Amino acid sequence: MLIRNEIDSDIPAIRAIVTEAMLMLPQTSGTEANITNPDITDADIVDRLRAEDALILSLVAEDGGDVVGYLAASMARIGVECDWGLIGPLAVLPSRHGEGIGSALMAEAVLRLRATCKGAALVGDPRYYGRFGFSAFSGLGVGDCPPEFVQALPFDAVDPQGELIHHPAFGLKQQG
Repeated sequence: MLIRNEIDSDIPAIRAIVTEAMLMLPQTSGTEANITNPDITDADIVDRLRAEDALILSLVAEDGGDVVGYLAASMARIGVECDWGLIGPLAVLPSRHGEGIGSALMAEAVLRLRATCKGAALVGDPRYYGRFGFSAFSGLGVGDCPPEFVQALPFDAVDPQGELIHHPAFGLKQQG
């Protein structure tokens, strides 16, 4: 398996993987865009981020010439602190779950974000993302999202405080 930057010919496969993977999530899971704005799909978010040149990472997992996983990251702010990398969505073909594809994408994303960001943040299942060092912090949130799902991985010793401000492509009503 190869983790690499997306290329233009990957876009249809990325859209299909993100759509298929997110359809498997229960609406109450607290993961990805369905908890932050149920009117915008994760595939739409990726398309909007790409159109606005807002993707700082757009990674695919390729196996045997096929794209089987995807991870996006965009710049975010936590409170007044800029330069956070917001991970999401992370998606793997449902038929390939449990093979370490998501873990490989996350490991590469965290490695790359360490070089340019103060930390990484996301909205997602704490049972899954905790294994990569993400955790919830008192005072870190996103609107009405349950606080345990809003997580960060600071690359320094400073605990993040404030609202996790997403790019407008996510369609959230936030003070930007």
